Amino acid sequence: MSESIMFHDGNRRLQDQFDSRPIADRLEEKLTRTVFSDSDRTFIQGLSFFFLATSDDRGRADCSFKGGMPGFVRVIGDSELAFPDYDGNGMFKSLGNVVLNPEVGLLFIDMGAKPRRLRVNGTARVSRDDPLMQRFAGAQLLVRVAARAIFPNCPRYITTPESTEPSKYAPRPGYVPPEPAWKAFDDFKDYIHPRQPTPTCE
Repeated sequence: MSESIMFHDGNRRLQDQFDSRPIADRLEEKLTRTVFSDSDRTFIQGLSFFFLATSDDRGRADCSFKGGMPGFVRVIGDSELAFPDYDGNGMFKSLGNVVLNPEVGLLFIDMGAKPRRLRVNGTARVSRDDPLMQRFAGAQLLVRVAARAIFPNCPRYITTPESTEPSKYAPRPGYVPPEPAWKAFDDFKDYIHPRQPTPTCE
């Protein structure tokens, strides 16, 4: 791929060290989108929380948990979603960052019986008088995010809250994790890079 909405030079340097540029490009080609699908909308609007990554204008990062009733995040356009800011501790760590640097990353995750996660990267703006605020009970601010890249992630390391066992894919001493099924899919199997040698721990 000549242009990427997902990768920059830092990503590329590590991809080239691990010979994973072919699968990275293939995953972007087959899975990354700029418009929310009906499935994305249903998934996002059915969740009661997500994680929001921001940084200030000096690159100092912050990651926050955002929660509410299912539907508190809404897909409001082909490539746009919105969520409310509720009363909190008054520090405005995340939204203060957005004021200085609108680039954000959102991670939507379901840790249920069929784990799933979805990333949304884009630009955000914060408003105190957005007309949509009337549709969000308890909102003191409204955040709109224009999606640049929408990308479903492999859920293999997610465990359910009730589980007492780690993911079967999690590396550990004396154990070789299985390969995830997606690596054998026709769309990806010819692009997979070899596993790298790793230290043997006891």
